[in-house]
Amino acid sequence: MITTSNITLSYGEQLLFKDVNIKFLPGNCYGLIGANGAGKSTFLKILSGEIEADKGEIIVSKGERIAVLKQDHYAFNNYQVLETVIMGHKELYSIMKERDEIYAKADFSEEDGLRAAELESNFGELNGWESDSEAAKLLAGLGVAEEFHTKKMADIEDSIKVRVLLAQALFGEPAILLLDEPTNHLDLNSIMWLENFLMQFKNTAIIVSHDRHFLNTVCTHIADIDFQRIQMYVGNYDFWYLSSQLARKQQADLKTKREDKIAELKQFIQRFSANVAKSRQATSRKKLIDKLTIDDIKATSRRFPYVHFKPDRECGKNILTIEHLSASIEGKKILDDFHLIVNPGDKIAFVGPNHIAKTLLFQILAGETKADSGSFTWGVTISPAYYPKDNDKFFEKDMSLVDWLSQFKQTQEEKDLRGFLGRMLFSGDEALKSVKVLSGGEKVRCMLSRMMITGANALIFDEPTNHLDLEAITALNNALKDFNGIILFSSHDHQFVTTVANRIIEFTPDGIIDRMMNFDEYLEDEKIQELRDRMYHQHLNLSI
Repeated sequence: MITTSNITLSYGEQLLFKDVNIKFLPGNCYGLIGANGAGKSTFLKILSGEIEADKGEIIVSKGERIAVLKQDHYAFNNYQVLETVIMGHKELYSIMKERDEIYAKADFSEEDGLRAAELESNFGELNGWESDSEAAKLLAGLGVAEEFHTKKMADIEDSIKVRVLLAQALFGEPAILLLDEPTNHLDLNSIMWLENFLMQFKNTAIIVSHDRHFLNTVCTHIADIDFQRIQMYVGNYDFWYLSSQLARKQQADLKTKREDKIAELKQFIQRFSANVAKSRQATSRKKLIDKLTIDDIKATSRRFPYVHFKPDRECGKNILTIEHLSASIEGKKILDDFHLIVNPGDKIAFVGPNHIAKTLLFQILAGETKADSGSFTWGVTISPAYYPKDNDKFFEKDMSLVDWLSQFKQTQEEKDLRGFLGRMLFSGDEALKSVKVLSGGEKVRCMLSRMMITGANALIFDEPTNHLDLEAITALNNALKDFNGIILFSSHDHQFVTTVANRIIEFTPDGIIDRMMNFDEYLEDEKIQELRDRMYHQHLNLSI
């Protein structure tokens, strides 16, 4: 168990936390959420002891070990991958090193023998004999092939280093596990493995993540940083979001009687409890939710942007036809004889590890680059709008947000533009600040505003959830679910993909798979998985 007592921290004039008192108990997985800049990562660093609070203390039960997902990808460059994982358990690793040093001595004394015997006993108690196999098992689950296990960290790619550091944090069954964005750079299979690991984890886990599907799958509680305090909620992210919206609705309706509020809450809890994720934690989570009272549900102070795409005209029957499209980058063929017919009502998610192919396809369809050969034709009724993964070039000029947005809809009056920006959380004088000082998340909201104001009926998105906080991701997700036009998109956000897309196109190393279904159905279809395995396996055989 880990407990905070009156934790207070400020950076300059900014107060992050004030008198935070909270307990994190064994057997629970806590999702730590909050607006960008609220201090999620900072709070994890306080819990781990990496930084000190201005006031208060962290209390950890005696003998309990804290493990942290390290963020410095170069800190272990001189160590082998397998050794780096075992270093996650400092006591065990220290025993191993001292034991090896004693056995390596040329003049082995009686005193050395006694010390070695003591170390061997401690080594066994810490399950040291299984350390290599446990580390290898964790690495395999996270997609790190055996060929990398004996390589030095300096000799592997950053994307693999991230997985090794995650294995390091998970190693040795720590009593308290602190993970900051653990799904970053993981592929789908590795994320699913991690979800299963955490659902079976018997100790305390505290996680910061922007992946809602991940939070919904593994979390028993949500710890929400709001008003410089941390409020604990039972349930996963969806339950927190829906219950906070319910509280806001009830708060706004002052005439609602308490009895009516309680009845509405009970109905909400009953509906949600029936859909609790199937996991080891499901039964206890449901029991906790069932015990909630009206006073346990509180509205959040955080604001959700208003994202809404309204097409100026309906789509006709002919949407988009792509024929024999091929394209290369620096002489390497990325798209090869690609064909596609987009139908009315299609919301297509492009998935698979070949991210370059997806980006290049979108750039060609948006007219930003040209294909080597082949053609594509948009229908005469179609007006596309494009969200690029890299949007820096749109913000090179020093101009206000109002002037920036007016470039894309010059017929709009300033008061209308300011009202539009206000709904996207740029209220008051914020609408007049320069676009050159915007954060990554603010730039994304500007790009979404640009797309909304054009009235397009076909939307192309290349990883739109990057840099967004959970509130903006949720708002965008809901807007695209409601959109009645065409969507072509890529995203690493599982929930975003499965709730928006009705068609999945996967770029595999040996061709594409195209299916009319949502993402969860796609992943659960055994025939498709057999086809995927075969196509990836064929590629490996061909590349040898």
